[in-house]
Amino acid sequence: MKNVLVTGATKGIGLAIAEEFRQLGYRVFCSARNIEKTEFSAPFDLSKKENVCQLYKYVKENFGDIDILINNAGSCVYSPIEKMEEEEIIRLNTLNFLAPYVLCSLAIEDMKKNNWGRIINIGSISGVVGEAYATLYSATKAGLLGLTKSLALEVAQYGITVNQINPGWVETELSNNILDENEKQETLDIIPQRRFVEPYEIAKLCTYLASQDAKGLTGQGINLCAGLSCGA
Repeated sequence: MKNVLVTGATKGIGLAIAEEFRQLGYRVFCSARNIEKTEFSAPFDLSKKENVCQLYKYVKENFGDIDILINNAGSCVYSPIEKMEEEEIIRLNTLNFLAPYVLCSLAIEDMKKNNWGRIINIGSISGVVGEAYATLYSATKAGLLGLTKSLALEVAQYGITVNQINPGWVETELSNNILDENEKQETLDIIPQRRFVEPYEIAKLCTYLASQDAKGLTGQGINLCAGLSCGA
């Protein structure tokens, strides 16, 4: 039975991923800033650097080696670049890029030892095509894609795959909080499929990437965005 760590698993995409893996019989450990502490979950705010290593240590001691790492935790701030506060710059860099980087570096040692592993990073279409007023978010997600591709090459010989899913707009509470009804309709009008991606679509892609059927798929950034990255 494989052990899975999913960060940012309280709701939305992360919750859907955790539930999908559980349904398939994996042992799933969930982490998020606001989550009930149980045998298979614990609260860790990964926007604080010191908590990243503490999370890994906690999982190792209470759960065992991580076979499948899903770096899903992340955040976005919409702002003109000149108005971004230093505190927010540090927070987003830590949560969106540094935390996945450190977790990858820690998990890789065990994955190499076991000669098997799966790392799946949840990026964003904004890190592929860019997004005005989301420069920091786009930059951190683009950096995550660079990490994904480079790390995939570094560990390919050990039976480890590293891939990234880049969602477009997803039907979640977060999206509904960001957009009012008029803004949502305007957004739908520029999405070729005229719909938001559902969290379960991302979850099912994660379980495929974690399977043996996807053992030859590594170093890829997969745009799951209802056609948004294709252009008008």
